[in-house]
Amino acid sequence: MSKSFFEPQYDFLNETPEIKLGLMSAGTWYKDPKRFAFVLARYKFVAKMLAGKSHVLEVGCGDAFASRIVQQDVEQLTVLDVDETFIQDIEQRSCERWPLKAVCHNILDGALPANYDAAYSLDVFEHIDPELEHVYLQNLGSSLTENGVAIIGIPSLESQKYASPESIEGHVNCKSGLDFKKVCEKHFKHVFLFSMNDEVVHTGFYPMAHYLLALCIK
Repeated sequence: MSKSFFEPQYDFLNETPEIKLGLMSAGTWYKDPKRFAFVLARYKFVAKMLAGKSHVLEVGCGDAFASRIVQQDVEQLTVLDVDETFIQDIEQRSCERWPLKAVCHNILDGALPANYDAAYSLDVFEHIDPELEHVYLQNLGSSLTENGVAIIGIPSLESQKYASPESIEGHVNCKSGLDFKKVCEKHFKHVFLFSMNDEVVHTGFYPMAHYLLALCIK
């Protein structure tokens, strides 16, 4: 049954299908709504940096709810996660308007075929054992074409004393800005490091950054 709106420009909402939050996004919206804004801002940064790329890979997509922000600006997006439960959730929420290829794969087990001109991985590195961080970066880079671009985002080491227990659970590898940049430089020709506080991306003092974003060129 169509709804009647006071202002007719909202009539298009009668044609909009019901959209469900993903498993992780629903949990965030329920427990800490403002964090949702920070996460979406990170994806917007990625979308702006990778706009126009032909084939983009997201490593560690979770429920991929925010991935649509990137998908809107690139030609094709493939998302992968190590957790089959998240992949199933993505497939169950599939949308004809926003077709998304979802793959269950552990990037530590190997690279994907190198046919992606860009990749991004947000809030994954800090969950990687320090002894395996180079495997993660090597396989991420090996999934890219020549001169491919990668964006890697992590919470800073300095931010962890302010993080909630739920937020820091599983965080075994947070780094300070310069240390993070040095690690990335071992696998990429060029690394440009950005700071982030709340939803604002900037080039400020790394020790005062809550979040770090490395823009890497293969």
